[in-house]
Amino acid sequence: MADGVMGRVKTALLMPYSLFQVVTGRKDFRDPVLGSERLNRKGLHVWRVKTTARIIEWRRRKLTHLISDAERAFFAENGYMERRNLLPEADFRALVAEVEALKAPAREMREGRAVTRRIPLTPDVLAHSPMLRSFLRSEKWTGPIRYAGGFNVEPVLSIQTIFGEPTAKPGEKDPQTDLHMDTFHSTAKAWFFLYDVPEDEGPFTYVAGSHKLTKRRLAWQKRMSVLASRRHGGGAFRIPATSLKRLHLPQPTKFSVPANTLVVGDTFGFHARGVSVRKSVRVELYASQRPNPFLPFINLDSAWLPFVSGRKEVISWYVQDWLVRLGLGRLIWQPVGEVSARDTVADR
Repeated sequence: MADGVMGRVKTALLMPYSLFQVVTGRKDFRDPVLGSERLNRKGLHVWRVKTTARIIEWRRRKLTHLISDAERAFFAENGYMERRNLLPEADFRALVAEVEALKAPAREMREGRAVTRRIPLTPDVLAHSPMLRSFLRSEKWTGPIRYAGGFNVEPVLSIQTIFGEPTAKPGEKDPQTDLHMDTFHSTAKAWFFLYDVPEDEGPFTYVAGSHKLTKRRLAWQKRMSVLASRRHGGGAFRIPATSLKRLHLPQPTKFSVPANTLVVGDTFGFHARGVSVRKSVRVELYASQRPNPFLPFINLDSAWLPFVSGRKEVISWYVQDWLVRLGLGRLIWQPVGEVSARDTVADR
């Protein structure tokens, strides 16, 4: 009885905070407001989806100069951009050589039998990597990311390595191989592949056109929000490939691409990591951009603050560490010390 009263008091005290979350990027359906089945049946989640879609289109119109008209039209139709032979061959080889020689602090996350390693590209790392530093400032790299994300801000940057391995048991499945959307609004992710990506070694996959807010997609979003409210789950909704036809969507495109290819995707669209049929290693420069989707400003960037530029990934890890020490979270990204991109993962 006392526990029930205390629970209601806690919910009441936190209600202003929960109400504020409606106009942030939070997607957790365990929240009493965002996860209210009654409110989501009335359209709360759909309102957030439609509102942020209108806002990002407004912001993108201010960034049209960053990509060509043809690329903008292709992105509007498909939800991704692909640029092959992004760098001249000599520059690309020099860039790869820098990445291969680089050794820096990294963290890893294991999902099933797959391991993701990230080496943040901090100012300290880039001080000894002139080709990397120059490339990351180039509009060839920054333009598509900023346009897709709808913000003229610095993305989170890292060297990312995916160590793939075939699933041996049902409990070892990599959840990233399920088609999913990252959250309820458009976000940008980019991969600049430093080596060829074979079709059967876990390539990035994307369902072309799945970023569009069609009537069928909105109905699906509402149905999924009601189910997530009942289960008190997360907002990165999954969809089986067999259900794509109901939304009038094609089967996923596999980005089995040559080295020196940049792919940028709106990860509100359905995407996944392809299944790897053998042990594999995929190395790429990786960027993501996810500020508050309700912001109408295109230039408001936390990188303006002291010591933030180039350290967004590291700062998020420090916050995670702090929450773990307070008993308010779990450690997802494990420190592994100084490593290079292709160093073998321990205890595989």
